Amino acid sequence: MAKAASIKTTPAQRRNFRTRNKIRRVNIDRVGVRETRPRLSVYRSGKQIYAQVICDIQGKTLAAASTLEKDLKEKLKTGANIEAAGEVGKLVAERAKKAGVSKIVFDRGRYLYHGRVKALADGARDGGLEF
Repeated sequence: MAKAASIKTTPAQRRNFRTRNKIRRVNIDRVGVRETRPRLSVYRSGKQIYAQVICDIQGKTLAAASTLEKDLKEKLKTGANIEAAGEVGKLVAERAKKAGVSKIVFDRGRYLYHGRVKALADGARDGGLEF
């Protein structure tokens, strides 16, 4: 008889869940359940950085940007530095403003608020988003 596989979460998944739950609590405390802010979610790989503004109520992505986009690839030397993260932050802020979003909640996921993640957040603030 085969043994059933147990479902375990990795430390990275636990950090993600913990951060996401904190965002949900802050969102509810700050503006009420019906007017939750969209979240700016960040994914950072070894070579690229990605950001998207997500509306959890509708389950839709309102705006997105990454270092893989053609215009950014031409302008940047690499997608894995602080300069590139700042540019992605500005670009996602510009696209979010076009979609009608000005106030967001920053979702850093499992990453520390440091280096490229911080640069992306600063770029989004420079682009006009309010955290």
